[in-house]
Amino acid sequence: MFTSPSKLKNILRLNSINDADINNDLIFLKPRASLFHTALPDLPTAVVYCEGNFGKIDGKTANGLVRHSQKYRILSVIDSESANLDSGEMLDQKTNGIPIVANIEEAIVREGIAPDYFIFGIAPSSGLLSNIEKNVILNAMSLKMHIVNGLHEFLTDDPIFLDASLKHNVQILDIRKPKNKENLQTFSGKIHNVKCPRIAVMGTDCALGKRTTATMLADELTTKGLKVVMIATGQTGIMQGASYCVALDAVPSQFCAGELESVIVKAYEAETPDIIIIEGQGALSHPAFSTSSFILRGSCPTSVILQHAPKRIHRTDFPNMPMPSVASEISLIETFSDTTVIGLTLNHEGMSLDDIFTAMVGYSTELGIPVTDPLSQPIEQLIDMVQSVYPHIASKLAEKR
Repeated sequence: MFTSPSKLKNILRLNSINDADINNDLIFLKPRASLFHTALPDLPTAVVYCEGNFGKIDGKTANGLVRHSQKYRILSVIDSESANLDSGEMLDQKTNGIPIVANIEEAIVREGIAPDYFIFGIAPSSGLLSNIEKNVILNAMSLKMHIVNGLHEFLTDDPIFLDASLKHNVQILDIRKPKNKENLQTFSGKIHNVKCPRIAVMGTDCALGKRTTATMLADELTTKGLKVVMIATGQTGIMQGASYCVALDAVPSQFCAGELESVIVKAYEAETPDIIIIEGQGALSHPAFSTSSFILRGSCPTSVILQHAPKRIHRTDFPNMPMPSVASEISLIETFSDTTVIGLTLNHEGMSLDDIFTAMVGYSTELGIPVTDPLSQPIEQLIDMVQSVYPHIASKLAEKR
């Protein structure tokens, strides 16, 4: 039932958040159209909370959801610092019709009804919620919105949120909450029965765009007629609606390789795909994270595409930790795993077009592999990385033309 804006303003509590600004200076150029999907009208609706962080590194969950969502129809993004802007225009210089609003009240007033879901779209390094954020979520629950939470802090373990879910008859989805240990899988070696190519998109740092590149590659190959499965390994990909997924950084280490292997084998047996794309996490060289090692072990990729941000001086959230060189990361990956890095993709944060072209030529000459920037260069450059290594994939693509 439609509720008038004037009535809503009387019954809703206004949220005023004053989180510290995080300066990232991301510069996104015109994206490839294949990354964007028009959500079907019968999908459940959602508002994404990203106060003070949209378009920045800690806003990567919100950034990903406005670019690609098969599970929810995103109505708006909450970030008072960027209110009244179009989220696509701000993020990628391409209008997408998803507005940025100042608070929950404005989001509901725009639609005339509360969205079905409230998605927490910030991914702080702590993995925890502030008290202000907890109050915002409780307010959303009081407005009959189901909650999607991708943090390591599980709301379903908190009596306050459990009581609120019962009181308001709403669900809480803790995306990173793992299965019971008795249901977790250890590595079995069945991954070697998967005969199609398995390409892992790895990186030199976290929050680098690995999921975006993997999504673009999978989407474009699908558009060209191939049967493609993308394996999501983080909370954002799961929220976006990946059919085959596991939030690896929430799985006990003993089971990480096995859980990923199990998901890939299941996808292969159920879908008989031409190719499988695996979303990477973190960086193999990063001392703060171990997920990359489990991805390489569990998926045993037949090849790797490496993502790098040339202008990034230090690791995200680690100002005293310099970025590794691309050559050193490639050497580490190929030493650690029986695989080959077949191409380099760039994250162009802080780069002009001239910077991008210079970097592409320089890295290609230095490393002897193809280099592209998926968001600013023709998508065919990314597809060619695959075709040049897998002739049978090239043949199938030729047949589909």
